[in-house]
Amino acid sequence: MILVNEEPLNWHAGMTVRDILRVRNYRFPMLVIHVNDVLVAKADYDTTTVPDGAVVKVIHLISGG
Repeated sequence: MILVNEEPLNWHAGMTVRDILRVRNYRFPMLVIHVNDVLVAKADYDTTTVPDGAVVKVIHLISGG
């Protein structure tokens, strides 16, 4: 089990940041993602694995003028 934005999500071996985005249907193009307080670069979403028990924060950036 992991926490994504303070909500539980079932974990599986090999789970990546991209998997979490798909499961939670996060599609916003400007996201900031931390796994256990470590920033994950967008280029690494497919390769960054998430350990069991992790705390994941997905923050939607808002821009405008």
